[in-house]
Amino acid sequence: MATSHFFNRRLHSLLGIIPVGAFLLVHLTVNYMATRGPESFNSAAHFMESLPYLAVLEWVLIFLPLLYHAIYGLYVAFQADYGNVTNYGYFRNFMFMLQRITGVITLIFLGWHIWETRVQMAFGEELNFEMMTNILSNTGMMIFYIVGVVSAIFHFSNGMWSFLVSWGITIGPRSQRLSSYFWMLVFVLVSIIAVSALFAFVNPEYIVTIG
Repeated sequence: MATSHFFNRRLHSLLGIIPVGAFLLVHLTVNYMATRGPESFNSAAHFMESLPYLAVLEWVLIFLPLLYHAIYGLYVAFQADYGNVTNYGYFRNFMFMLQRITGVITLIFLGWHIWETRVQMAFGEELNFEMMTNILSNTGMMIFYIVGVVSAIFHFSNGMWSFLVSWGITIGPRSQRLSSYFWMLVFVLVSIIAVSALFAFVNPEYIVTIG
């Protein structure tokens, strides 16, 4: 039983980085092209959609790993003891709690985002700048997307810290502290970039003119 739990935790951690975390960064990069204008975003989105064997790649490299990571993550979240957070208030205990909360938020957000994009594409809609503009023009939906995207970035960044610890890469207190600073910096910077990309879909001021 202990061996099975150890294996599941390791696999859950690994899949959160490769390929799920890697896909998050690729997806955010495509979104960032919106800051270059509709044509740049549409070109990037079209390139991703034109990849050979896209359906197979999505299921093998994204949906199935994400499904395992989400299901086991929910199990860990609801089995976890959060008493230390209120009793001691240590930084890492809070980060542990936020990791579980943002995981649930991210899962809800991803489900809705897939419905608004991938499912609608199955009904004949085209994934392009206009589609995202129509979605994000609603203030409530923009707030929902900001919360969802920032939660996903935090979950990935803090998950990287946990991954490095659990896989024996950052062992001592100093290396773990430096890793914590680094990944929180990554969280802040990537969040700023990602939120700017969201605003670029509805506000021309966030679009950078090249040349």
